[in-house]
Amino acid sequence: MRGDTGQTSPVFLFSLSIFFWTIFDSIMSYITPLLMEDHGLSTSMIGLVIGFSSVAGAIFDFVICKIFKNTDFRRVILAMFVICFTYPMLLWQANSVGMFLFAMAVWGVYYDLLGFGMFNFVGKYIKRDDHSSSFGIIQIFRALGSIVALLVISWIVTDVVDWRTFSAAWVVLAIGFLLFLVLLYGLRRRHPDVVESFKRPRRKHLLIEVHLWEKLGKLMIPVLMVTFYLLFIDAFFWTLAPLYAEESAFAGFGGLFLTAYVLPELMVGWFISPLTNHFGKKRTAYLCLLTGSLILSSFFFIESPILSIFVVFIASMFINLAYPAVNSSYADYISDAPQVDGEIEGLEDFFVNMGYVFGPLAAGILAEILSIPAAFSILGLMGAILAVVLLIAGPKHIIIKTKQSEL
Repeated sequence: MRGDTGQTSPVFLFSLSIFFWTIFDSIMSYITPLLMEDHGLSTSMIGLVIGFSSVAGAIFDFVICKIFKNTDFRRVILAMFVICFTYPMLLWQANSVGMFLFAMAVWGVYYDLLGFGMFNFVGKYIKRDDHSSSFGIIQIFRALGSIVALLVISWIVTDVVDWRTFSAAWVVLAIGFLLFLVLLYGLRRRHPDVVESFKRPRRKHLLIEVHLWEKLGKLMIPVLMVTFYLLFIDAFFWTLAPLYAEESAFAGFGGLFLTAYVLPELMVGWFISPLTNHFGKKRTAYLCLLTGSLILSSFFFIESPILSIFVVFIASMFINLAYPAVNSSYADYISDAPQVDGEIEGLEDFFVNMGYVFGPLAAGILAEILSIPAAFSILGLMGAILAVVLLIAGPKHIIIKTKQSEL
């Protein structure tokens, strides 16, 4: 398919499938703490249990490199859908901390499978020049799915979580699965050469995986740190934004604060490609992180609720531009070194999970010691420092090469 001028249609079909999957996942994300609360778990315990999903995901990031040796996005995404179909029933039956921990572990696994499949699809099946725009399109559909899910949830979740919630989740998941099957059929019929799996060498033992993770981690540490901090910011916002809106004088505008953070995801994907073509993918990610973080660092000095909404919206515009820019870099590395695609995807997902583990923890500590506005300003200041260091000291090019003896 590389070099095929008509290759954008698979990206849209893949994104549409992920759009419906995102609605499913957002519904599950929304009702999970409600079910835990119904079974007597405290707020702090709910946070710890939900955070376990990222810990399980981080462990799975390493294990998956041993499981999926010779496969591509088809089998990975199919495995994700199979697990997703069973997850609602598992969550519905959970009635103890242990069962909820197991459910969160399953959640972490299927979420990581999405990451593996997404990078595999773009890295192997889309030409290099379209990596940025492809991730921008995927990001738009995922953001739209999250927003649609909020509308669906407001209709199906009233006083209690009942069968309607789970039925709606299964319906949208089934639609996403059918669209994915249509994508596979189209690829097989129009591009039979594309669906051949790349045969990655089998790792002889665990120490080889450890060595590859260490080597690739050192090479990719600049983009991995950007990934970590972007997800750190995301977890930080979802932890403190509702609390800040509640305690501030927002009157009827409280919901706009978090919306201002989420809304830019729908917009930035359309014009990321010109930026990466001009500045380069890594540099675009660094500059966008720097600009968004500097804007966010002023949050402590803003007293007007409306102005704070505007500042968050502008900062989020730049921060969200960094997402497809850095993700397209990973896709480039997979294209350059497909024999270690699993390790590249695993490292990316590991740093994603670490961002979701440490983001809420840092948010809670900073907000308790200082204040929520001060916490947001420190979040921006740390992001700006990281971006400046990467712009000055980060390598201009990251070239992934492996010797046969290392595989």
